Amino acid sequence: MNVGLVIVSHSARLAEGVVELARQMAPEVRVVAAGGLPDGNIGTDFEKVSAALSDADTGAGAVVLYDLGSAQMLAELAVESLGDPSTAIVVDAPLVEGAVAAAVAAQGGDGMRAVARAAESAAEGGELVEPGGPKPQDEVSQELELANEVGLHARPAALLARSLTGLQANVTISLGGKEADAASVLGVMGLGARKGDRIVLHANGPDARQAVERILDLAKRNFDE
Repeated sequence: MNVGLVIVSHSARLAEGVVELARQMAPEVRVVAAGGLPDGNIGTDFEKVSAALSDADTGAGAVVLYDLGSAQMLAELAVESLGDPSTAIVVDAPLVEGAVAAAVAAQGGDGMRAVARAAESAAEGGELVEPGGPKPQDEVSQELELANEVGLHARPAALLARSLTGLQANVTISLGGKEADAASVLGVMGLGARKGDRIVLHANGPDARQAVERILDLAKRNFDE
């Protein structure tokens, strides 16, 4: 059972678009839109948000993201009105990036507060790290050329990040002068890696070799495109 997500927006189309993107990243996560007024006009509706909270929570809780300040107030009111308000969290995060990061974290089995932190960390624009530092003695490195059409775009980046779930390994990916935490979908996307680019995988920890092999397997399958 995974943490659910609720997308609160003044626009029904905006909420539905974010839900569509998040579901592409995390097909096993329940992501529910609560956008617009019942008559289709711009605005937010308490009953819609309350129903979305109930729909999104399958037993592991729900994380709520919103677009504008008034949506935050309504979302917080809806959470406070739950029988158990501790089963949901309203997070202050970029709507699209936060939803993507939260969805991937939820797909990986993270708890509600960890999913909320993943959404909040999206405000930092992805976890790019400074390359060139000292490497651990047990590091496993592997270079590979991306052959899939879209490179490390949204869905491949999410598959790559999710492939590391459950492994005891620290993995980074470098391209040119940039390096990203492989477990961060936004960080991986921030590399801008395209078809034909040669990236380098760096992994250390007890499961370093397995982590690299999982990524190589994804690349051989062209990230299931």
